[in-house]
Amino acid sequence: MGFTALMVAAQKGFASIVHTLVEHGADVKMKNSTGKDSLMLACFHGHLNIVKYLRERGASWTSQDRAGCTPLQWAADGGHLPVIAHMIQDGCEVDTRDGISHWTPLMRVSAISGSVAVASLLIRAGADVNARDKDGKTPLMVAVLNNHEKLVQLLLENGADHHVKNEFGSGAAEMAKAFGRQNIISLLERKAIH
Repeated sequence: MGFTALMVAAQKGFASIVHTLVEHGADVKMKNSTGKDSLMLACFHGHLNIVKYLRERGASWTSQDRAGCTPLQWAADGGHLPVIAHMIQDGCEVDTRDGISHWTPLMRVSAISGSVAVASLLIRAGADVNARDKDGKTPLMVAVLNNHEKLVQLLLENGADHHVKNEFGSGAAEMAKAFGRQNIISLLERKAIH
């Protein structure tokens, strides 16, 4: 898979080994066969001390793997709030898009974990709740499709437009009905009344 010793140490959280390797010339920007670098691995696994150190040594928030995912997308997938909060505070762009589906970190949360805590952090940092992927889906639609009820509620409370349709003419309500998500249908109906 093309993992270097630095990548393994960053992934496992071995800070002293990371420091030693970098001090002896390990390249913090080197990527494995899928395009992931040591920073992405540390972000996904939640090793904040290593994330900070790698950044000090030249690792970039804008680095992309072969699918176009950035360290923030990997941090969002990992769900580690302290890492995500630090990244945002350090100026990391919150609406980066991958190169395949054009998903932002918020869309990935909507698809994968449904974490309200991670989504809240991203939204407070300015993440676009109405961003659209290459098929016209929004984070709300993705959350509906994945039955993340609490996330649907959070998105609606933060300005997600439930009237938007994807490029196939379906909106969040149609998706909820198609999958029999009665709990989410009720949320959307309450939103439509207000």
